[in-house]
Amino acid sequence: MKTFFCVLMLSPVPVIAAAPTFAAPRLDPLRVVATCAGRLSAQMEFQWMFDGSKADATKAVRASLIDILAAMTPPGQAREVLNWRVEAKIAQAALLRRSMFNPDKRDARWAQRAAQHKIGACRSLLLT
Repeated sequence: MKTFFCVLMLSPVPVIAAAPTFAAPRLDPLRVVATCAGRLSAQMEFQWMFDGSKADATKAVRASLIDILAAMTPPGQAREVLNWRVEAKIAQAALLRRSMFNPDKRDARWAQRAAQHKIGACRSLLLT
């Protein structure tokens, strides 16, 4: 019996079984697409003011994501999806304003890179 308990106590199995799991949280595809649609809306509006030539391309990507989002949205969840879009649009618009109207040049460059990174990730959802 003493040998059994020594083997049990020295075995890695109890340690592994008791170890916490650090799995990455699953991303909700519906929320990802909704967020991207919102971000692209802000990007398109910003481009209307400052870079009109790029606005049409952004509008086309946004329209494609909105079509996908409409197909993905389950009945009864449209309000929540719209809320995600609005929140993302506000966040992207804040980054874009921060990049354009910021007296702190270092922070403005950071905001511009962050905004571009987020839009790039959204554009990568589509095969173009």
